[in-house]
Amino acid sequence: MKKIVGLSTAGLLGVILLCVSFGSWYTVDETERGVLLRNGAVVGVVEPGLSFKMPLIESVRFISVQSQATKYPNLQAYSKDQQTAKLQVSVSWHIPPSEVAKVYTSFKDLDGISDRLIARQIPTQVENVFGQYTAVSSVQNRGQFVADLTKAIRGSVIGPVAIDSVQVENIDFSDDYERSIALRMKAEVEVKTREQMLQTEQVQAQIRVTQAQAEADARVAQAKADAESTRLRGNAQAEAIQAKAKALASNENLVELTKAERWNGVLPTTMLPNSAVPFIEAN
Repeated sequence: MKKIVGLSTAGLLGVILLCVSFGSWYTVDETERGVLLRNGAVVGVVEPGLSFKMPLIESVRFISVQSQATKYPNLQAYSKDQQTAKLQVSVSWHIPPSEVAKVYTSFKDLDGISDRLIARQIPTQVENVFGQYTAVSSVQNRGQFVADLTKAIRGSVIGPVAIDSVQVENIDFSDDYERSIALRMKAEVEVKTREQMLQTEQVQAQIRVTQAQAEADARVAQAKADAESTRLRGNAQAEAIQAKAKALASNENLVELTKAERWNGVLPTTMLPNSAVPFIEAN
């Protein structure tokens, strides 16, 4: 019996030692850091890889250093022009590896730093920054509003955490205000439409004026051309008459010759008293 008891005790001790031995080795993932505790006190931060801790004396707490995203829905705030709105804001943050020990000693884990440090500042900063914008400008200048909010949150969250980015995912105004916005936008669209129609009519009127001017210019040009043609024909006729006059002056018999060439040889059937017959001189 003593032998059996001795063997059982040795076997149990062996199993315990084996478990303790295997439990002394641990690994830290690349996305986290380990906080090494000795009798509950922080003695160091363990980097990624395989590590060893003293059994029963030391323990390890793992804290993620990956980027975390926390949403804060229904954050109520008032704009500069006293319009109420509910905002949904998303904050991305992470723990710097060098700040892991401070996170554990001050907040113990990520939930603690999120609830006790970040979440306390978000509503206040949203109210402060949103109150600097009117309802319209907060929508029209969305990028600047987000940049100002990010700057305010980073300045107010002081601790072992880094704020990566802030996103305003939604701005929900009251139903009455949204209806008034819809009516105003409709009126602005109608005004823009009328302005475009007026501009179109002005362009068309200008086109008609241009066409009328072109037609008038064409008519003036044609009239000038016709006048010039008439002038040239008149000059030609005058020159022809002048030439004939010179020819007649130089040869008096040319008239009688022209009469003879044009006479068909028939005498007139009606004679006037004391008229000469024939009406041409023929020697």
